[in-house]
Amino acid sequence: MLLTEFHRFLKREDKERLLGQRGTVIWLYGLSGSGKSTIANAVERQLHEHGRFTIILDGDNLRTGLNSNLGFSDEDRAENIRRIAETAKILAHQGIITFVSAITPRAELRQIARDILGNDLFEVFIKASYETCEQRDVKGLYAKAAKGEIPNFTGKQSQFDIPENADLIIDTETTTLEDSTSQLLKSISQRISTTH
Repeated sequence: MLLTEFHRFLKREDKERLLGQRGTVIWLYGLSGSGKSTIANAVERQLHEHGRFTIILDGDNLRTGLNSNLGFSDEDRAENIRRIAETAKILAHQGIITFVSAITPRAELRQIARDILGNDLFEVFIKASYETCEQRDVKGLYAKAAKGEIPNFTGKQSQFDIPENADLIIDTETTTLEDSTSQLLKSISQRISTTH
């Protein structure tokens, strides 16, 4: 039997009061190369300049550490998202504005994050077509996928479900990085402002 020790900890409100912000999780998802990490980095820099304490949980980076033992089967993808969401939850409860940049291709995976994070979750779909991302191919993954070197590549052999209930959609085919950054900052400004 597990015994929790939460009663000994400082309360979330105490951390948020200290930081002068509200912990929240901004979860950016979309195809590889859609612009998730680029937008997360740009927004983080803006918030940092305004004295906000932030962190980015990048799906690629986490797969070299926390999730290095996971592959791309349905079960591993679900566990990948579960671990990221649980980590983000811990950070949000410390009053930290947490950005998650992870492909999160299917509706059931997003539901896992939603179930764990509840009202702390702000869901952002970074929209760009497979063809556009393939042209960008910033990591060379699409070229490898075309040669069959990457099994279960999202958007090719593995499906990507277009979301029906994202809190915000940013179309990087038609929106500049500057405008995308402004759009996201405007959308989260109320959420990250503490009311304590």
